Amino acid sequence: MEFEPLNIENEVMDFDIGSGEEEDDEPIVDVDVDIEHPDEDNYDVDGYVDGDYEDDDMSMIQQTSIGRDFVSSDLDNPPLEPYEAMEFESEEASRIFYNSYARRIGFSIRASTYHRSRRDGSIICRQIVCSRQGFHLTRDRGSKNKQKRPRAIERVGCKAMIVVKKQDSGRWVVSKLVKDHNHELVPPDKVHRLRSHRHVSGTARSLIDTLQAAGIGPTGVMNVLAKESGGFKNVGFSTVDCRNYITNRQRTLGTGGQHVLDYLRRMQAENPTFVYAIQGDNEHSAGNIFWADATSMTNYNYFGDTVTFDTTYRTNRYRVPFAPFTGLNHHGHPVLFGCALLLNESETSFIWLFETWLAVMSGRHPVSITTDQDRIIQSAIAHVFPDTRHRFCKLNVFREAQEKLSAVYHMHPTFEADFRKCINTTETIEEFESCWGSLLERYSVVHNEWLQSLYIARQKWVPVYLRDTFFGEMSTTQSTDSVISFFDGYVNASTTIQVLVKQYEKAVASRHEKEVKADYDTINTAPVLKTPSPIEKQAAGIYASRIFFRFQEELDDILAITATKIEDTGTITTYRVAKFGEDRKSYIVDFHVFEMDANCSCKKCELSGII
Repeated sequence: MEFEPLNIENEVMDFDIGSGEEEDDEPIVDVDVDIEHPDEDNYDVDGYVDGDYEDDDMSMIQQTSIGRDFVSSDLDNPPLEPYEAMEFESEEASRIFYNSYARRIGFSIRASTYHRSRRDGSIICRQIVCSRQGFHLTRDRGSKNKQKRPRAIERVGCKAMIVVKKQDSGRWVVSKLVKDHNHELVPPDKVHRLRSHRHVSGTARSLIDTLQAAGIGPTGVMNVLAKESGGFKNVGFSTVDCRNYITNRQRTLGTGGQHVLDYLRRMQAENPTFVYAIQGDNEHSAGNIFWADATSMTNYNYFGDTVTFDTTYRTNRYRVPFAPFTGLNHHGHPVLFGCALLLNESETSFIWLFETWLAVMSGRHPVSITTDQDRIIQSAIAHVFPDTRHRFCKLNVFREAQEKLSAVYHMHPTFEADFRKCINTTETIEEFESCWGSLLERYSVVHNEWLQSLYIARQKWVPVYLRDTFFGEMSTTQSTDSVISFFDGYVNASTTIQVLVKQYEKAVASRHEKEVKADYDTINTAPVLKTPSPIEKQAAGIYASRIFFRFQEELDDILAITATKIEDTGTITTYRVAKFGEDRKSYIVDFHVFEMDANCSCKKCELSGII
């Protein structure tokens, strides 16, 4: 049976980033929502999306972190003023830019009304407004015996906003802009108090968990964070935000977490090879939950040389603190090595999780592991996997660059392409170092703190420093910036912990069916050989179909390769190899005569496992 992903639109989520209404707040009435209706017939209009603030959506606006390494580069590179016809790569990029502009000017934003395409249901027009847009409307509170003091009025009908529309090219353009506000703007020393500029980041959550485990309350936590980051305004959120995070975290295990625990107990009762472990023995000290089935252990036995600890769903854009351990199988498809619920993100909890996972996987350390760029995770991996090569996910670096360098991107339209080219196409460390220095000089970002922090960590994410280690790269070049997650299409911004179990089972079943089909196709079909080469014939009998096609691409390139002998010691013969007409971009191949072994300076075999 073929299982289909549950395609829930992320955009139905609440984006009231500006002020955030609580349960007993006055209802809101928006007036004069002058959003342009598309001319084409394939559009329709969804209603006004507004209401209670959800912290889950904050990362869609800004991922403010704490500490010196996480200060937004927008402070060093003031963003441009927005203007009509201004273009963005995505809707999210437009929100990030407008929020950066709002921080500099002194107001907060929230995402408001949107239009959907009738063709595929996707959002093709979005209005982003000042948080003080609209008005509060008095309502009947029911019982007169439970009177509450009315909250101060924040909505004053401000009309400042931008409207962005999706073009046929996929880019988003500002179709309408209102700059004027009908209220006083917030001065720079108080702008950090505004809602869209506050966010409890992943790094902050890890530190909060660590401090809370030591018995420190919200006020004490904030004092520590303020000292760490150079003042309360640099923390990125308030004491109330910190207290809410701690409270919500403590509730997690008792609600959705309990649903997962019931599932895990049932699975182990049905199958003794199913393993799960829980850190902590009570609600206050509850930590992470880990589980793995027999298939995950078998997968790791065969394909566990390189591992990805996927913390995409740990971010506040998602509602579930879910983190799978994944890898790639012999078809290049993602496979599962186990899963975790991150109910505590302290270094101690991550160490427990990694040690538990390693024990379940028979204590065999992977050759390499890929994670996001997190100091707590980095420290835990160094503790548990001291001999494993640790890499930061390049895709996450590029995503963060869209936020941290939004001002640079808009001031210099060619910067992003040059930035990616410097990372993806440089062939040697010397070439990268030269390219990086030239890039920073050319765009006047030499003193950008975020770029400086990236450079310090370059050996953990820039491809040229990592080519001597196996990471199972599925691209024959280093230019791909996409990652296929095991749970793509099954866990999204609308997935709760209660829904997670069902989606987990669907994803596992679907991936299994795809592997069975790929195995069947490999066994029962033969690839068409392009040459009479015995090497190609031998590879066709070794590789699965998808991997063999990648090998054929490499074999095709041989026809355009020239090799020049440059040294022969009797035991080692050295060649300079280059594509015809591209002598400036050459590689060195050392052939060890007696061992019948060849090594190329391109390191593609070491990186991907493809000859």
